[in-house]
Amino acid sequence: MSRPHTFVPPAGVRAYGLATARGEFAVLDAAADGPLKGTALLLPGFTGSKEDFIALHAPLSAAGYRTVAVDGRGQYETSGPRDDETPYAQDELARDVLAQAAAIGAPLHLLGHSLGGHIARAAVLLDPSPFLSLTLMASGPAQVSTPQQQRVKLLRDALAVMGMDEVWEAIRAMEPPEETDTGGLDAGLDDLAALRRRWLANSPAQLVATGRQLCTEPDRVAELAALSLPRHVVSGEHDDAWPVHLLDEMAVRLDARRTVVEGAEHSPNTDQPLETARALAAFWDATHDRPDATHA
Repeated sequence: MSRPHTFVPPAGVRAYGLATARGEFAVLDAAADGPLKGTALLLPGFTGSKEDFIALHAPLSAAGYRTVAVDGRGQYETSGPRDDETPYAQDELARDVLAQAAAIGAPLHLLGHSLGGHIARAAVLLDPSPFLSLTLMASGPAQVSTPQQQRVKLLRDALAVMGMDEVWEAIRAMEPPEETDTGGLDAGLDDLAALRRRWLANSPAQLVATGRQLCTEPDRVAELAALSLPRHVVSGEHDDAWPVHLLDEMAVRLDARRTVVEGAEHSPNTDQPLETARALAAFWDATHDRPDATHA
């Protein structure tokens, strides 16, 4: 699981429920500081939440961008069925994103981290018209690596026979304290309490359904490459979910801008937020300079 440095939104970031045609979604919404260049919708990854982008809001606001980070259906503070996987099919989650975009006001830059990248690309493949660009952050061309598939299977098996609180304790017992990005919990007591609250609020059905998606996702790069939407592939120097060379190859296949954030692993947004924000703003600025760009 990702580990944001804090769950407390910085000054100027509003937390509220975004009303859409498909229900209400918990968001953190940061206005641009000065003239608005554009608006970005940020989708978190597996076991993550909108708080994973907290450190990006201020630098992106300073760069002229409004950022709206969202909890997907069944994630943390957005409600969802806890024993029915049907609403968590990828097409359903993609339609949620389109509804969020409509409620915020298109056109938008769309960013998905990890699992959120697969959901983001599913949304633009359904309908690219609400979006100015697509950024895939630490999100690969198809299913996750074999070691990560094994970890997801362990989690799914545990959820079949254990409660969320019991699984939380099992995760804590299994993870080395030095691991901070893929489940490590070397946080202070306050941070641990916040991480535990988030974990317990997640829908088990959502975790099972999206975990299965991570392990079976097909390669949809050719479909995505056929769209005229500007694309950006971002990752850290190391990634245990998708090897970095696969992300390099995907960027070539997509004719996408490629950013490797030094000193970051699977979560550049929390590992190196300032460098990540600079790369995002530079890409978004460049898309606005395109002759065929639609300005927000």
